[in-house]
Amino acid sequence: MTTVLVAGTFDIFHAGHEDFFRQAKKFGERLVVIVARDATTLRIKGKAPTSNELLRLDAIEHCPLVDKARLGNPDDLFSSVIEEKPDVVCLGYDQHMDEKRLKDELAKRGLHVTIHRLSAFKPHIYKSSLLLKQTLR
Repeated sequence: MTTVLVAGTFDIFHAGHEDFFRQAKKFGERLVVIVARDATTLRIKGKAPTSNELLRLDAIEHCPLVDKARLGNPDDLFSSVIEEKPDVVCLGYDQHMDEKRLKDELAKRGLHVTIHRLSAFKPHIYKSSLLLKQTLR
C-alpha cells in the first residue's frame, strides 16, 4: 500500500485544502496529514494560527479523504515524516519547502521518497489568509 504524506497549518479548513488532499490521494492509497503545531506555525509564518492545533487537527481528522492525521514535532519538521515512512510526499503550491532540500534531508535520515508539488485550487478564493480577512470584515 502506497502511503502519501502532506503537511501544513490548515488554518480555517476550506475547499482548497480538500482539493490538496484529493490531488495527493491520487499518488497512493493511504493519506497521512501532519498538522503543524502552533509554535511551528508562529516560527515559520511569523504569526500564530487563528485556530489552535487541536481544533485544526480535529477538522482534518473529520475529512473523509484523510486516513491518518497527527500533530507534527515542534522541534524537528522532518522527524514526523520519518516516523510515518511515506512513499510519497506532496507539497502545496504555496509551501516554501524546496523539493531538493526535502528529498536530501529525508535521504540523509534513511528515507527515500518521491516528491510532488501540487497545483493551486482557486487560490484567489480558497486561501486561509484571504478567508480570514473576509471573516474579519
